[in-house]
Amino acid sequence: MQIQLPMPTNLPEDAYAYGERTSGETHGVVLTKPHVVDLILDLAGYTADRDLGAMTLLEPSCGTGAFLLRALERLVASARAHGRPLARLGGCLVGFDIDATHVAQTRLALCGTLLARGEGDMDVAMGLATRWVREGDFLLAPLPQFDFVIGNPPYIRIEQLAPQLQAEYRRRYTSLFDRADLYVAFIERGLQLLREGGVLSFICADRWILNKYGAPLRELVTSRYAVKCYVDLHDASPFESDVIAYPSIFVLSTGKTGRVPVARLVTASEAECKAAGLALRSLEARADADVVVYESWFDGADPWVLGSPAHLRVLRELESRLPTLEGDGVTRVRIGVASGADEAYIVPSDADIEPDRLVPLVMREDITAGQVRDAARCVINTFGANGKLIDLVQYPRLARHLDRFDKVRLRHVAKKNPNGWFRTIDRVYPELASTPKLLVPDIAGSNEVTYEAGRFHPHHNLYFITSTAWDLEVLGGLLSSRVALFFVWSYAVKMRGGYLRFQAQYLRRIRVPRPGSLPASLAEDIKAAFRERDFKRLDELALQAYGLAELPAFDFVDTRS
Repeated sequence: MQIQLPMPTNLPEDAYAYGERTSGETHGVVLTKPHVVDLILDLAGYTADRDLGAMTLLEPSCGTGAFLLRALERLVASARAHGRPLARLGGCLVGFDIDATHVAQTRLALCGTLLARGEGDMDVAMGLATRWVREGDFLLAPLPQFDFVIGNPPYIRIEQLAPQLQAEYRRRYTSLFDRADLYVAFIERGLQLLREGGVLSFICADRWILNKYGAPLRELVTSRYAVKCYVDLHDASPFESDVIAYPSIFVLSTGKTGRVPVARLVTASEAECKAAGLALRSLEARADADVVVYESWFDGADPWVLGSPAHLRVLRELESRLPTLEGDGVTRVRIGVASGADEAYIVPSDADIEPDRLVPLVMREDITAGQVRDAARCVINTFGANGKLIDLVQYPRLARHLDRFDKVRLRHVAKKNPNGWFRTIDRVYPELASTPKLLVPDIAGSNEVTYEAGRFHPHHNLYFITSTAWDLEVLGGLLSSRVALFFVWSYAVKMRGGYLRFQAQYLRRIRVPRPGSLPASLAEDIKAAFRERDFKRLDELALQAYGLAELPAFDFVDTRS
């Protein structure tokens, strides 16, 4: 069934002025290397030996034409082989971009490719290029269905867009859940536009396969489409410029998922891409390609945990018999306070501010080798004990301090609450400072867990764990082990250099023995090893606590100290 989405008529003109869509985390166009583009086209089946003149290809965010140019070369070769005249290829390619400059550049490049190959004169070539490349918003434009949807969608957090545009996108695309990236909508829209037998092949950030905001999209893919293959590019360099994108290549189609080959590229060199492409398409092992075949895929919204079969087997066994970290109902994982303007809200403990507004604060840089340093800094508490904002008139010293910072009134939270312009983004809980807790930095190579006896409120670059069911030092020992890291490593976003995000959604995936179930002697040994920061011993004791002989091997940067 062809899906047509009408253009909205109630959006203001400036709703679309949200800046350039980009790949990676830099402004501008990030080009995919030509041989990587070739791999993506090959995996999709867009090859010159087929009658491509009878098929249609869509590139939803064409930039300066990296994908369309390689596709055009294949289309021209196929048309010659199958006797299709150039004039009849006008409907075979469609490229979209919201940037008029990119559209003009791509049209000229396509025109130049045709002329260089002796295909038509200038008028014919430019006429085709103009027809092929369109200026507009792919997510809003009415379109027919296609045989291929191929490209590198933009990576933009949805909250960076104009509010009206956000609302329109969310209304149209159910996969735009929570703080999803815009590429999620590109994937959903691309799948909608596939005709029967159609294929979507993207190079894209991989966060959606594991994290919270990707759950609706995973549900959509596994319930209605087929996963054909997956390529992990974490350690590789698939782009012409150096960007922090953590990309992958995935190929989806209409139909049902069967066996799924998964490849891992180390360099994404031309030779490695060629070998991987042959192995992925043949489902046969090759000495020059790291490819594992999954006999079955993941169900529903389950994260796509792409470890080895042995890794997945152990993970599933542990998950089948142990509760999650928060499964006891009283253990909690939270993130520290965000102010929106730390330069204004984080102050020395002797700042000229009413003392009852100051709460001692711990930041990541205050933690070394499991010890918390008192940096004599505080976070300002703008809330009363009843949870409501204070009356700033009653705190003239605090008012005078905040008035010195223009940024405070310019924050989104301030504009949204004009009468409460002085509030922090998150509420500060003074009682939390006196609560014993475990502190976990957001970004680290491995699980760096520190016990804090109850003196400080955590900053937002720290996650913290509280519990009335556990002896926190015993729990801290378990969470400092390789077994606990095994869970986070399985689910967390992997960053360049082997670092991980230890966000709440991943910490909550950790399975632990039930509180009180450990033998007293084992619990005491774990506690002692945690205090001594003896991680080798903790790893051994954790295997006992989890009932494991060993763990499957997995690579991580051991930053525990």
